[in-house]
Amino acid sequence: MITTETVNVQDEKKSAFLGSLSSAFQGVESYTALRKSAWDTLSKFAIPGTKTEAWKYTRVGKVINQARKKSGGNTQINLPEIAIGGLRYVFVDGVFRADLSDELTWQGLNIRRTGESAENNLLGTLSNHNADWFEAVNAAFFNDGLVIDVDKHTHIDCPIHLVFFASEENTAAFSRNVISLQESSSLQVFTHYIGSQHSTFSSVVTEAFVAKNASLKIDKIQEGNEAAFHHVEWTKQERDSRFDITTVTLKSSWVRNDLNIRVAGENCHSSLTGAYLPSGKEHVDNHTMVDHMVPNCESDEKYKGIVRENATAVFNGKVFVRPDAQKTNAFQQNANIVLDDTATMFSKPELEIYADDVKCSHGSTTGQFDEEAVFYLRARGIGEVMARKLLVEAFLADVITTLSDERLQSYCTEKIQQLMHS
Repeated sequence: MITTETVNVQDEKKSAFLGSLSSAFQGVESYTALRKSAWDTLSKFAIPGTKTEAWKYTRVGKVINQARKKSGGNTQINLPEIAIGGLRYVFVDGVFRADLSDELTWQGLNIRRTGESAENNLLGTLSNHNADWFEAVNAAFFNDGLVIDVDKHTHIDCPIHLVFFASEENTAAFSRNVISLQESSSLQVFTHYIGSQHSTFSSVVTEAFVAKNASLKIDKIQEGNEAAFHHVEWTKQERDSRFDITTVTLKSSWVRNDLNIRVAGENCHSSLTGAYLPSGKEHVDNHTMVDHMVPNCESDEKYKGIVRENATAVFNGKVFVRPDAQKTNAFQQNANIVLDDTATMFSKPELEIYADDVKCSHGSTTGQFDEEAVFYLRARGIGEVMARKLLVEAFLADVITTLSDERLQSYCTEKIQQLMHS
């Protein structure tokens, strides 16, 4: 039952949270129309809670129940050694660090900082800041990010490596990116989100536009002990394009990933894969939406999780097929292993279909280790710890191998081994 007292408490929390951000991020003057629209949303809507369907299983107190401050981004950091080559751009507490980044120039690429660029007519056109409270927070307070444009008929051989490092206690970092691929171009982007031992909140919204016959691949790794991550990707695909994204959540106290794809052109292919391994009291929530708007398109979705100790994981994937989207092939799978009785998994795959000539399916399985498989390995001289490690690796292999670089695959495999031994 919602009482007047409950509403007042929520209003107080909302005012305190937004007040701390307004004080910390005052003076940001770019994208004024977007920020005003976002602020109207924040004023109109309450903080999402368990009564809000999209946030039913995810409590937001870890993010909003304390004042947040802005960092100067000058913290000395040690970047992980993932030598994948390409162009690297680093943001520390939401602030671009030129001393840790490559030059913003490359043949066929136009790269510029969001915070310093002129008003971009694509920024804010895909995101749901008029309806989603946390996306509105990002739109109101973001102060940096990148705008990446790929020229027509240009295939970028080197990956773009974006690092978002959260370091200082009780800080909030808001970044916003735009990726635009022109006709018949291709690009690989590796985004690495890293949190320190301190309580931080990292909010990043990325809007990607994939033109006719273009191809975009995003690899996304999240790791940070006490970090809270809210990351949103919006993608719009035009005719004959391809979009692939792999999300690996290794460690974080609170994670919410919102992935939204608008399939707006025929003969498109969309692929979404993800792996998550929450432990302790960690919480990981993956929300996906694939909106099939036109005929003759395919989407594949596969998310796998290993949940242990007192952790909670959520998967809510929705495939929406509009009346005109005939000949759609859409497949969705969520599989989970729950290692402890105290761990919790919520799985909610959804199909909403308004066309009659489609091939769509979804499935969800949640269980424990196959003890017969463990026994089989132990009977052949493999210790129990090693047997379970091998089964974990085998369970997640078809997700990890979708990472576009073998060095990323090796990095994640090594981290998974370490986590399973901790």
